[in-house]
Amino acid sequence: MSGLLIAGTTSDAGKSVVTTGLCRALARRGIPVAPYKAQNMSNNSMVCAGADGSTAEIGRAQWVQALAARVTPEPAMNPVLLKPGGDRRSHVMLMGQPGGEVSSSDWEHGRRHLAVAAHAAYDDLAARFEVIVAEGAGSPAEINLRSGDYVNMGLARHAGLPTVVVGDIDRGGVFAAMYGTVALLDASDQALVAGFVVNKFRGDAALLAPGIESLEQLTGRRVFGTLPWDPHLWLDSEDALDLEGRRAASATGHKVAVVRLPRISNFTDVDALGVESSLDVVFAANPRDLADADLIVLPGTRSTISDLAWLRSRGLDTAIVAHAASGRPVLGICGGFQMLGRLICDPLGIEGSPGAEVRGLGLLDIRTDFLTDKRLDLPTGEALGVPACGYEIHHGRITLGADEPFLGGARHGNVFGTMWHGSLEGDALRRAFLAETLGLAASSVSFEAARERRLDLLGDLVEAHLDVDALLTLAREGAPSGLPVVPPGGTL
Repeated sequence: MSGLLIAGTTSDAGKSVVTTGLCRALARRGIPVAPYKAQNMSNNSMVCAGADGSTAEIGRAQWVQALAARVTPEPAMNPVLLKPGGDRRSHVMLMGQPGGEVSSSDWEHGRRHLAVAAHAAYDDLAARFEVIVAEGAGSPAEINLRSGDYVNMGLARHAGLPTVVVGDIDRGGVFAAMYGTVALLDASDQALVAGFVVNKFRGDAALLAPGIESLEQLTGRRVFGTLPWDPHLWLDSEDALDLEGRRAASATGHKVAVVRLPRISNFTDVDALGVESSLDVVFAANPRDLADADLIVLPGTRSTISDLAWLRSRGLDTAIVAHAASGRPVLGICGGFQMLGRLICDPLGIEGSPGAEVRGLGLLDIRTDFLTDKRLDLPTGEALGVPACGYEIHHGRITLGADEPFLGGARHGNVFGTMWHGSLEGDALRRAFLAETLGLAASSVSFEAARERRLDLLGDLVEAHLDVDALLTLAREGAPSGLPVVPPGGTL
């Protein structure tokens, strides 16, 4: 078996970018390659087919990485998905299915069974693919969590994976972060760290060269390349750290304001609007930002009731109701759709307090009841006279009143609500929706083609700026023997 672990100095350092780019580069060389991430902590997820033909939920990033690798997404590529339900607890999806909860107070012992399942999934993939490109989580130098780690060096030790550490130079301090990441690991972990990749570099490469040379001398490990910053990269993310950068290229078209909920999930639903040159897609968190919007989107959320309370605390509820009353359109997706209804009920405490009943914004005649069973589905149908499809991930069950049905949800005049994530990625549905709500003429843009262009661009950047041949050799032959121990090397 051959594999490589892409670790990072921090969250959002570029692990997903490098993993995705390598998957596309290797796939274009005709190498059977698969992505893998032992554990994601993310509210950005996707539904795929399970091994037995059922539906399963995995991290959105691994779903896209599978597309980059030109293979079918499957639960083994992200065997553990933690969906934060609050500051101290997370809901667990194990091999794509609900698997209880894990709390911060029982972080090590409560996850041992997850580690066993995650490593078994890796072994299964490794038996079926020539190369596995595994993505780490956070930083391998989180030494307070090392004893229970099965995602970073715990995985590397399990499978003997050579490890490459990615650092984001745009944040500053990249050389210190790379050196420190290695230095904080014990000697056995360090023996698997083979080198580094610099991400998001912009400027004169000659100015970077002395730092790279010093890092290589100090650590005895090579830098496999430097990826440039590119404004055209926009990949499906696993968390909300990059929301500020998710803005459409146009600044003169119709304004689409996406409410930036505190527990926002599946915000990639609006990426399809971002490819339309006539739209300016922005994220908004106060009423002033909604005042001049042509379309308001209430996205999904991991905690509908809590985020609805936040909405009201900031006066956003009043702004949304006024927007709809003025005849301008509103679109709610999943949790955002539930907020638009009359009543939200949580009899079993799925989101918090058992028996909670909360009044919605009253723009749609629906009632939501949260039930224990999570619905995972890949629905198809028709809306606005065109075919439509999407995916469903929710505990909420909708009772529709007098309003017109719309994509598993409801429509009343200019207010639309759907339980289907990803429906706007369908070109026909997106065009029909924009014609209906904003009077826009149909564009010729294809979202699927735009995503493929991004994946190809990333593959091009990886081939041009990283030593892919060396990384492939590393994956096949393992970390070089005799790598020096960087002090203190776990001796403290």
